[in-house]
Amino acid sequence: MDATLRIQRFVEGKSWVQEYTVAVTVGMTILEALTTIKEKQDPTLSFTCSCRSSICGACAVRVNGNAELACEILVENLLKRYDTNTLFIEPLGNFRVIRDLIVDWDPKYAKLKKIKPVLQPKAEFSAETGCKQSPEDFNKYKKYAGCILCGSCVSECNKNTLNQDDFLDPFVFVKAEKLVADSRSRSPEEHLQAVQDAGLWRCFNCQECTAKCPKGLDPAGAIEKLKEATFRMGLSQDVGGKHAKAIYDDISESGMLDESKLNIKSEGFFMAGLRLPMALRLMNTGKMNPLESHPVNPEIATIRKVVQTAEKEAK
Repeated sequence: MDATLRIQRFVEGKSWVQEYTVAVTVGMTILEALTTIKEKQDPTLSFTCSCRSSICGACAVRVNGNAELACEILVENLLKRYDTNTLFIEPLGNFRVIRDLIVDWDPKYAKLKKIKPVLQPKAEFSAETGCKQSPEDFNKYKKYAGCILCGSCVSECNKNTLNQDDFLDPFVFVKAEKLVADSRSRSPEEHLQAVQDAGLWRCFNCQECTAKCPKGLDPAGAIEKLKEATFRMGLSQDVGGKHAKAIYDDISESGMLDESKLNIKSEGFFMAGLRLPMALRLMNTGKMNPLESHPVNPEIATIRKVVQTAEKEAK
């Protein structure tokens, strides 16, 4: 069976799509198909790879609009998934393209440095005794150590697509949660504050980073854990934290959001005042009336039980 690979090329400022035909063999991966093209058809085709064992993450690309590890995903499986014999391969999204399928990682590593990604051990540890911890404490962050820096989460992050300047990459949040959750750390607040300053609360919660992670690490879950930690460590005083607290208080007290006061609780009177034109439009359409008393959900007793159960489970 033959497959047509339509590959996005980019060389010295010129961009085009080039088609190649590959004979698909049993067990052929996308990386093997790319290697076959480079060795037998077009030596100018450029891509990155290293371990070929789903460990280094270097070979990640987009196939039909979805981030994939090229050394892991089989061509035949993708042809069945999309019910076609043609696949479109392009570089990862939200990266600067250097050449063909090769992207620039330097800006991403610069973002990683913002969270100070080095664990400073507690004073109780020493070079002689080491940094021992219980299996239970290790399991709190163990899975996040499995990040291979493939960039799949970055590629599909909708917040990064909109604006990369005020938000970290999802894998950076994974690294940060690993540091914050590590019981050996002398200063988890330092990493957490750095993450919050760099856009923690701006996540769209679209779950695309989790859906596309080839290692199942749940970057979106790591972001939620970091948000939770800001409350636990008393660092939740920015707009995002106050907004989450206001929603929690409304749901706990009445079972319904009090949208007429939500901005005031989140941003303060001055910043909320700047949104007065929007508030007037909402009042004009009947969507908000600050003169009305805030209603209480008739199922408030059930809602409070749900909140209490969630709090108990979290502890």
